[in-house]
Amino acid sequence: MKYQKGNIGRVFAVKMEHGDDLLEELKKLAVRENIESAGMYMIGALKSAALVTGPRALTVPPEVEWVSFADGREIVGLGTIFHDGNEPVVHLHSVFGKGESALAGCVRKDTEVYLVVEIIIMEFTGINAMRGIDPALGMKVMMLG
Repeated sequence: MKYQKGNIGRVFAVKMEHGDDLLEELKKLAVRENIESAGMYMIGALKSAALVTGPRALTVPPEVEWVSFADGREIVGLGTIFHDGNEPVVHLHSVFGKGESALAGCVRKDTEVYLVVEIIIMEFTGINAMRGIDPALGMKVMMLG
């Protein structure tokens, strides 16, 4: 385990609107507000999304399983924003529900908001974190400097 201790800086209340691209708008906000390190949580609904729902087998690096939906689902999500070089990266894990079915995974693309998504973003200060390749895992993860 590795960790750093910091503080909460600015806090953003964000309302994504019907038709917005959730991931793209979060990235634009991070650039506009110069958010380099943050955590977030959200509730609302997406019309569509493509997500990674886990590995096909327990291998390193993993070969991932993709699932997409376009039927409108409720979302509860938790995520981070850290930079990879000069670019902010939104890393979002969410649960999506409709009726009695649910999906959970790492949200990657095609994130069209249905009606509204409400988000609270908490900026971190005093933490030196970024996204980068972990050679042992063969994938991008949070790296603490």
